[in-house]
Amino acid sequence: MKDSTSRTGPLAGLRIIEIGHMLAGPYCGLLLADLGAEIIKVETNKGDISRSIGPNYIGEHNIYFASLNRNKKSVELDIATDDGRHKFNHLVSTANALICNLRPGAIRKLGLTYDALKDINPKLTCVALTGFGLEGPYSDMPAYDYVIQALSGIAMLTGNPGTPPTRVGYSVVDNTAGMMGAIGVLAKLLEGKGGQVDIALYDTLISQFNYIAGAWLNAGEKPRRQVGGGHAYIVPAQFFETSDGHVALFITHDRFWRDFSKEVGMPEWIEDPDLATMEARSKNRNIVVNSVKEIMMTDTTSNWLNRLQPLGIVIAGVRGMEEALVDKHVSHRDMVIQIPTPDGCINLVGNPVKISGFQTQYHAPPGLGEHNSIILS
Repeated sequence: MKDSTSRTGPLAGLRIIEIGHMLAGPYCGLLLADLGAEIIKVETNKGDISRSIGPNYIGEHNIYFASLNRNKKSVELDIATDDGRHKFNHLVSTANALICNLRPGAIRKLGLTYDALKDINPKLTCVALTGFGLEGPYSDMPAYDYVIQALSGIAMLTGNPGTPPTRVGYSVVDNTAGMMGAIGVLAKLLEGKGGQVDIALYDTLISQFNYIAGAWLNAGEKPRRQVGGGHAYIVPAQFFETSDGHVALFITHDRFWRDFSKEVGMPEWIEDPDLATMEARSKNRNIVVNSVKEIMMTDTTSNWLNRLQPLGIVIAGVRGMEEALVDKHVSHRDMVIQIPTPDGCINLVGNPVKISGFQTQYHAPPGLGEHNSIILS
């Protein structure tokens, strides 16, 4: 039987086993699959939960599942049984890495750590993607993207002052942890030694507070929300309402502030000691924001773009995802792709990693156990 997902790429020749559901682990595997690695998704007879999430299908293909599992192979295998374990161990002996997206207790119970598998394959890289890590006070707590956003502090930083805690509008924690998992896989494979990689969703988000956390840890500066999603230090750098929509305006250098002040008909701002320098504008945030807010309401979004962009001032219109996906730049970068199936094309977002001499090939997500005869025989 021909393997329809065989392809070249910078990771061609790598065999990686994936065990997990939903998002973080599958996204990790997806990134590697798009770059040529052979990703073998091990599923029970019930399959990944995401095979049935949401109402959208193209033929037999669930869109949620397809968005995270294209370019992979699937084997149906119950590793809790003797026969399933025997076949799984043989698969492990041929693999370079294992990506596992389960609770720590389940990972240990099923023997999916490096310590449990090193006798079978001492060069195996084992990646555990869990909510809070394999060790620690919270390690056995159930965790989803929502939980991590709540506990990490990001929900308290998102939105306008005085509003309830707000979730970032997509699965930022799961997706970013998947990226970290891919980095962990590649780091260990480059090292050439087997071992355990421990990726916690909680750690992943905490690490992204970088300069915000640094300000608190070193100077006791408590993070707080700013109107319009304003930057902690740069002013004005936030969303502003226009006469017909919104823009993101980001003015850093004083030269840009001078050019902006002239263009909006407020040359006096250039000499005003409360506004003239980046340091002064940061200290007088309310004055700056209220002044700019009043000005931005006097013209349309498109007119502001036409007036300010030629000056080198960073400004963009605020639009919906549906508008972004039909943007000419998105098309040029091949970031919306089509995967043909007998029932029609599946339209998905593409891989963002562009490598010279390699064009990512996209194949339909596997049916449950579709590759049993190829891989387990």
